[in-house]
Amino acid sequence: MQVERKETLRTVEEYWAIARRRRWWIFLPLFVCWVIVWAISWLLPKTYRSEALILVEQPQIPQQYVVPNVANSLQNRLQTMTQQILSRTRLQATIDRLGLYRQHRTLGLSRPRDAIEAMRRDINIELVRSADHPGQLAAFKISYSAGSPELAEQVNSELTSLFVDESLKSGQQQSENTTAFLGGQLASARSQLEEQEAKVRSFKAKHFGDLPSQVESNVQILTGLQTELDNNQRNLDGAKQQKLYLESLQQQYKMVRTNPIRGEASAGSPAQLDQELLDLRSRLTDARSRYTDDFPDVISLKKKINEKEALKKEIEHEIVANEKNGGPATHGGSTEAEELQYDPSAPMMQVRSQLKANVLEIQNYERRGKDIESQIAMYRSRLNMAPETEQELTDISRGYEESKSNYNSLLQKQNQSQLATSLEERQQGEQFRIVDPPSLPIKPSAPNHLRISLEGLVLGIAVGLGLAALIETANPRVWQESDLQGLVPGRVLVGIPHLGTEREERVQAVYRRLEIGMAAGMVLTILIGNVCSFYKG
Repeated sequence: MQVERKETLRTVEEYWAIARRRRWWIFLPLFVCWVIVWAISWLLPKTYRSEALILVEQPQIPQQYVVPNVANSLQNRLQTMTQQILSRTRLQATIDRLGLYRQHRTLGLSRPRDAIEAMRRDINIELVRSADHPGQLAAFKISYSAGSPELAEQVNSELTSLFVDESLKSGQQQSENTTAFLGGQLASARSQLEEQEAKVRSFKAKHFGDLPSQVESNVQILTGLQTELDNNQRNLDGAKQQKLYLESLQQQYKMVRTNPIRGEASAGSPAQLDQELLDLRSRLTDARSRYTDDFPDVISLKKKINEKEALKKEIEHEIVANEKNGGPATHGGSTEAEELQYDPSAPMMQVRSQLKANVLEIQNYERRGKDIESQIAMYRSRLNMAPETEQELTDISRGYEESKSNYNSLLQKQNQSQLATSLEERQQGEQFRIVDPPSLPIKPSAPNHLRISLEGLVLGIAVGLGLAALIETANPRVWQESDLQGLVPGRVLVGIPHLGTEREERVQAVYRRLEIGMAAGMVLTILIGNVCSFYKG
């Protein structure tokens, strides 16, 4: 009758018992695996790493004085420079010059691209952030791994120099490109500004005199012309009054020569009337300039002038009637012109000359009045055209102001860009400075013997435990009382201990000593190997 064994959970004591029984299935694979891995680690080729630290120096001149004209952040610039330096062309040139990765070109079985990829894997760039300004790049490390310390240092020195030189060239090139671009834009803006200036000049020349800026001066000129026209009109009125006066004198002299006795009796009457009328009119003009027509003085002066004019007309009618009755008198059949020719000092000659001068004066005043009126009409037309001209000038000037503003803005940006370019050329802007030059490594960076040794130890433990578990499962035996509980239904009543002979005990003692010695030797070997790996790197 076959009885199935009931599976129960094992205790810690049972696992410990299994480990003791299968101890050599654990220790021997552990030691063998460790020895193999440890030995292989010392057969791997050594790699030495050279490191260099490059500091990112901020501009020596504050940005409020000189604004940088390179918009890319330092991290973006560093990525761009890294791609340029790690390009296939530059790496291939470095590989050919220094004779690197010859193993990749052995017998021509490998392509040059494999050597370039291998060099890229050996180059490592690590960014160092600023502690005071989070997110800002303060420095970066460049490391290169090679088979010898001298070669690692040499290649890393060249890479470091490439980064520093590329930083200077890249900054200057970008700054110069920005300045050149702004220069081209400025030239285009200058051309547009000149075109707009030409349009404004042409418009101002075409509409000279009726520009909005000349409205005030036109108003002042118009006011002056109006005043001048009033003065001219007053002078014209005075000249006409003078003409009337001279004509009355001329008429009086004619009457005197026609009727000397009556002329002597009434000599000076028409002249006195004309003089009085002239005086009254002058006073009336002055009174009107100060008072209205309803003022008593103005009314009195008008009344006197009317009375004098009526008296003058009566005298003139009387003179005309006398001339018709008696006819013009002559002396010995001579004409009036002949009498005046014989009497050059006669007042009649003076009156005629004054009258001619007065006529010319009146003509000049009239001509001047027409000129002034034409000028007034012209300036009034200019004032009327001022709103339309102002609108047209505003439309033209808008483009000019926009072009001027754009030109001034570009000019200011170009000046700032030129300052930034000059700063880059003098190497006073943001640049790279080598703080720690490429180091000459003393210990190899790879392989890491201690890490490999510990990995071999972990692998050996895993292999040993796996073998022990496999053997324990494949070969089940009854080792203790608890193992019978799953096989037989009854309980164990009596346990018989192992009864060995004296010889067996001696053999067991020797065997235990041998086991202890072997275990101690293996443990000591593992410790010595790890210590050696630690100090040797």
